[in-house]
Amino acid sequence: MYYIVYGLLYLISLLPFFIMYKLSDFIAFLLYRVFKYRKAVVLNNLLIAFPEKSDRERKKIAKEFYRNFCDTFIETIKVLSMSDKVYDERCTGNFELINGIVKKGKNIQIFGAHKFNWEYANLVMSKNISIPAIGIYSPIENKAMDRLFLKIRSKYNTILVPTVTFRRQMPELMKGQYLMYLLADQSPSRIQHAYWLDFFGRETPFVAGPYKSASRSNTTIIFLDFRKIKRGYYSFDTKLVVEDAGNYSPEQLAIMYRNFVQDIIREQPDNYLWSHRRWKHTYNEEFKNNRIEG
Repeated sequence: MYYIVYGLLYLISLLPFFIMYKLSDFIAFLLYRVFKYRKAVVLNNLLIAFPEKSDRERKKIAKEFYRNFCDTFIETIKVLSMSDKVYDERCTGNFELINGIVKKGKNIQIFGAHKFNWEYANLVMSKNISIPAIGIYSPIENKAMDRLFLKIRSKYNTILVPTVTFRRQMPELMKGQYLMYLLADQSPSRIQHAYWLDFFGRETPFVAGPYKSASRSNTTIIFLDFRKIKRGYYSFDTKLVVEDAGNYSPEQLAIMYRNFVQDIIREQPDNYLWSHRRWKHTYNEEFKNNRIEG
């Protein structure tokens, strides 16, 4: 099955970008208008994040979201046949900051969010950073698609570690100097261990592990923003947050990340993964010891 899926998608990847984007527009239309894929989730999330906007404004953001969502899949498939030259033209960024920290021998945690195109973000870092990057990912249930995306994501030698085995593999991975890439805005699977912060005006759980490990290991923390310049073209902007995370508490680091994610979403609201159920958990007094003020 894998080779059939790979062969079909490879042939699609050979199409010119303008044709692939026509296909993306058609799929986006179907998802939004016909199948209404997670439309209620998208609009409800936008209502939570932007209550000050009108229904018309939020629907406009939703329509653009579906197009960006479909573009991300199409652009990721394009990687199967895309040359390095074309990729470099479409994905730019300044990685001197990260490579400078690497030269100091520091371990680095890079925090991003589910903005489009996060698949390109993984590739652009692995391609431009002087040491291998560790990427934490959630396996896809379909085995053929999971194998295909692993192939795409490892094109520039990213070390990919499934979330389910990360805790077991972590000691070995961190024996030497490392750089870890995290999309830390996902809903935590174990909310009893999560930090609860105000996120767009609603109490929301955040995965606590990355901030605890960063503080304990005294890593350097860098935030990575994915900025869509125009269709198919992205800029990846790095920001040094703290060079020595051991000087900060995990709670302080979590607040910094929460502020960063809110800011980048507000800058390009249609470029965020609104179909993700970010507010599916409800805060109650059981979690009060893990609630962070700020």
